[in-house]
Amino acid sequence: MNNEKIKSLIMNELKLKKVYVTGDDNHIKIVAVGERFNGISPVKRQQIVYKPLIQMIKDKHIHAVSIFSYTLDEWRKINNSKDIKVKKFI
Repeated sequence: MNNEKIKSLIMNELKLKKVYVTGDDNHIKIVAVGERFNGISPVKRQQIVYKPLIQMIKDKHIHAVSIFSYTLDEWRKINNSKDIKVKKFI
């Protein structure tokens, strides 16, 4: 599955501000940013991002997924961080 198609699917279904998808069919990494994550636990955030991918996982187009989800404020703090360890993590 093409990373751009995955990005489009998540953006369209979840109406997020930013989505980044990297990796290959065996393992993809998703960074999702949006206001919809305000006040939501990290586990629930992952479930929200994971849901549009379920069929692709069942069809074995995607093997494994790492999801990192942030509110806009959290994302701004990460991007403004001078800590290189934080930036490498995303």
